[in-house]
Amino acid sequence: MKLRLKLFASLAEFLPPGAVSNVAEIEIPETATPHQVIDQQRMPRGRAHLVLVNGVYIPPARRDEALFRDGDALAIWPPVAGG
Repeated sequence: MKLRLKLFASLAEFLPPGAVSNVAEIEIPETATPHQVIDQQRMPRGRAHLVLVNGVYIPPARRDEALFRDGDALAIWPPVAGG
């Protein structure tokens, strides 16, 4: 199944080669969860702060549930530091 992966700010380093404008289309199993996609990209889970599927926020407690359909978009932002 295809998933559109969007990684923002410092997370762009975890995109596969060929990504354009912080977006890549990747293949995932039909039973994949957000955490499994994060792991597949070799991204530390702690760096995935804001996780959205098709623009809908997925809280940490639901990131181990299979939520994707073919063609969905997963967008992830890192924690923001500042003062």
